[in-house]
Amino acid sequence: MVKVVNNSNNPYYNLAFEEYMLKQEGINSLFFIWQNEPVVVIGKNQNAYDEVDIEYLKKSDIALVRRISGGGAVYHDLGNINFTFIDLTTKGVAFDFARFTAPVIKTLDKIGIKAQHEGRNDITIAGKKFSGNAQFRQGAKVMHHGTLLYNVDLENMTNVLNVNTEKMGAKGVKSVRSRVTNISEHLDIDLSVEEFKELLIKNLQAELKIMDTIILKADDLAQITNLCNNKYMSWDWNYGKSPDYNLKRQKKFPWGLIEFRLKVDKGIINNCKIYGDFFAYEDISLLEEKFLQVEYKPRALSALLERIDITAYLPNTNKGEILDLLLGQEKG
Repeated sequence: MVKVVNNSNNPYYNLAFEEYMLKQEGINSLFFIWQNEPVVVIGKNQNAYDEVDIEYLKKSDIALVRRISGGGAVYHDLGNINFTFIDLTTKGVAFDFARFTAPVIKTLDKIGIKAQHEGRNDITIAGKKFSGNAQFRQGAKVMHHGTLLYNVDLENMTNVLNVNTEKMGAKGVKSVRSRVTNISEHLDIDLSVEEFKELLIKNLQAELKIMDTIILKADDLAQITNLCNNKYMSWDWNYGKSPDYNLKRQKKFPWGLIEFRLKVDKGIINNCKIYGDFFAYEDISLLEEKFLQVEYKPRALSALLERIDITAYLPNTNKGEILDLLLGQEKG
C-alpha cells in the first residue's frame, strides 16, 4: 500500500480527489488522510432536503456535497480527520468494513484510545460514536472512507443534521449529541488536531507498512479540478430535483434505512425514487427504472421482484422484505 498526499481543505475538491484516485488504473492499493472545511457530506442515495436543516446550513456558511458511496450524512470541519483506503475487493464479501477499521483501531490503541467496531459501520469509544465509515465498489476495487471526530464542533453537527426518528429509535438513543464523542475528550495528553493527525499518519504508516508516497502531477491536479467544478460543485449532483410522489414507504433494516417514494397514477407507477443510507452494489437509479409503468398491486410487484435480482443492488436484502415494505405490510 502506498500513501498519496492531499493537503486541500475544499470538500468539493476532496471528493473529486477520491473519485479520481479510485479510477486510476495500475494503482490498486493506496491510503490518504484529508480534512474539510465545514460541510455536510451526504450519501449517494440520500435526499439532501431530508437530511439537512437547509436554513441552518446557509446561515452557518456550511457547505453540502454528495459523495459516491452510500451510507448516512456526516458533518465535517477542521476538527475532523478523514481517512481513505483504496484496495482490491475481497472476493465473495459484500461490504467488509472491519477490514479497514481494524488498522485504525490498532493505531488509536497505541495512543491510549480503546475503540471498537460497532454495528454496521461505526467505531466507538465506550459506546459513543466518533467514526462513521462508508464504501463504494468500482470493478475489482473498493474505496473505504471514514471520519475521525477529534475536536469537532458538535453543536454545529447536531443543529445541521436532521436524523431520521426510525434510525434513532433503532439505536436506542434520544439524541445525536448523546451518542457521539470527540477523541480529544478521551486522551490523557493535550494534542492539537495537527499533532494528532501527524501521530495518526505515523502510526498508520507503520501499521500498513507504507513505504512509498505518490505526489500527483500537474495534469492529475487539473483533471481533479475539472471533476470538482463540473460534478461535485454542481447543484444537480448535490441536491437534484425532489420528485413528485404520492406514496411513501420507509423502514429501517439491519442493513440500512430505505425509503421508496412512488408517484402512482390510476394504479400505475409513473415515478420512483429510492432514498436511504444503505450501501448498494449497482447504481440505484437502475433499480428505480424497473418500477416504472408497473401496476401498484401485490401480484404485479411480486412478479417484478421475481424477474430482477434485488441483491444485485441491495446485497443484504431479499424480495420478501422489499415486497412487504412496498405494500406497507409488517411481519409480526
